Amino acid sequence: MRKLLLLSLFSSVLATTTTQAQSTYTVTINPNKTYQTIVDFGASDCWTADFVGKYFSSTEKEKSAKWLFSQEFDSNGNPEGIGLSMWRVNLGAGSAEQGVNSGIDDETRRGYCYLDAKGTYDWAKCAGQQYFMQQAKKYGVVHFLLFSNSAPVQFTKNGKGYANSGEQTCNLSDNHFTDFADFLATTTKHFVDEGYQITLIDPVNEPQYDWTDGQEGSPWTNESIAKLARELDASITKNGLSSKILLPEACQWKALYMDGTEKRANNQIEAFFNPANTSTYIGNLSHLQKAVAGHSYWTFGNNSDLKDVREAVANKAAEYGLDVYQTEWSMLDKEPSTSAGFPASYDAATYTDIAVYMAKLIHCDLTYGNMASWSYWTTFAQEKWGQKNRFYLLRMNAQGDTGNESYGDIKNGGTITDNINLWVLGNYSRFIRPGYKRIDHATNQIESLNKLMGSAYLSPDGKRIVVVYVNMGSATGVNLNVSGQSAAKSIQLYRTSETENLKHIAGSYTLGARILVPKKSVSTFVIDFDEPIASGIAQIALDSQVDDNRIYNLNGQMIQTQDLKDGHLAKGIYIQNGKKFIVK
Repeated sequence: MRKLLLLSLFSSVLATTTTQAQSTYTVTINPNKTYQTIVDFGASDCWTADFVGKYFSSTEKEKSAKWLFSQEFDSNGNPEGIGLSMWRVNLGAGSAEQGVNSGIDDETRRGYCYLDAKGTYDWAKCAGQQYFMQQAKKYGVVHFLLFSNSAPVQFTKNGKGYANSGEQTCNLSDNHFTDFADFLATTTKHFVDEGYQITLIDPVNEPQYDWTDGQEGSPWTNESIAKLARELDASITKNGLSSKILLPEACQWKALYMDGTEKRANNQIEAFFNPANTSTYIGNLSHLQKAVAGHSYWTFGNNSDLKDVREAVANKAAEYGLDVYQTEWSMLDKEPSTSAGFPASYDAATYTDIAVYMAKLIHCDLTYGNMASWSYWTTFAQEKWGQKNRFYLLRMNAQGDTGNESYGDIKNGGTITDNINLWVLGNYSRFIRPGYKRIDHATNQIESLNKLMGSAYLSPDGKRIVVVYVNMGSATGVNLNVSGQSAAKSIQLYRTSETENLKHIAGSYTLGARILVPKKSVSTFVIDFDEPIASGIAQIALDSQVDDNRIYNLNGQMIQTQDLKDGHLAKGIYIQNGKKFIVK
């Protein structure tokens, strides 16, 4: 009995000591200091959604759609799905009709085209893709993006969905620019007439690459992109559409603001939006979205790139009043560095390591890159070659497969399994809805990208704040405070970790009280108020009692002496006394 009592006392003391040893982040959220407006969170159907929709059972398809699009809760208060607000739909070029003659060996990377060589549209094609479009609409998805990797093969120079080696401009024939534009606009009009809100059309994808094999794709120069954009703008007008053109889906961020980064199509913001570049300027097109799109590949392996590259693209976009959209990412490239908090290799990494690092990337894209939209790449994929969950939100297993690895033919059907990647994205997508604004989130700790990272978002009606924490480090506590508010109507907590999938963590949470955030987890706090709590002033809040000559970057961070180079500010956009100025 005495041993049991001593053990009990020791355990109690140990637990108390451990809790006290954990750090606590005292957080102050200022809803009157705002940044970008969130447009949406999404994922693409490329390419296997068509196979799931055609060949998998109703049970498997329906549960997949619920996981992706539902905004409902189960009886325990857990989200049924991640509530994507955008669905990115691929328009195939016709390589699927060509079959083995397409030159694309992997059948799952070929795409059907609605338009044939005779000029006839067949809207019954891509039935599997359309199943998920229908489900997305049913569940309330508000934005659809149609994107193309290649023009229809009957319009390309070589009659293929990819380019010949050595192609310098694009694989679209010079005499088919109008035809390709009309195809995009006609397809968009069809789906608009079917009740889909096609908000964006993206006619090119990763124009920097050669795209000579493996999948549909085409290189593009800035000049050829501009030519196509002008044709598409005219065709959108002709068809009476309100959809906007989104460009240029750069393969990585540096191509948007630097020269010489890639083989072609560099410094694209300047090319398209600076009127001085007369051959490529398209900023005056009436149907061009005031945004620039790119992909987060190749610049996520270390903390410096995660911060500096994203700040650079945000600054360049802000010079021209543009939003930044991240339209495609999965964990390509070599593993991130250990200095960024990732294990020594992909083999050593767990599924949780991969998913939490994805959450870190999303955090950096939103906070340093001020990105208004964020989308994952391949929603469905088979797990192969020890890749774990690097390339999917939902895992496909072909009929007869056992375990995680799947090498079977998905045309025979199979099963779909949810994954921690899905639910990590859901920590953002389910609760940060279109129209929310990112707001100031400050702590008493120096932010480390290898420890706790937090960001906050305000609903359009001003009555809800959503706060998301990505914890790459050890367990810690947060003490939430909201400027001007002593209490909240309610605070709900949802967490994703090694053992939890966006689980509702029941409890009584209050402002000003310490709340635990476990290691290797993503936690979302939903804070509701009875009345609007923000003034709606979308600028840095300055002390009106004094002149503030301090200089801030667009993230609201004050410029320190160590940020200067040779005593001068680097190129970019800054704020002083409430006004923006540019250093060129």
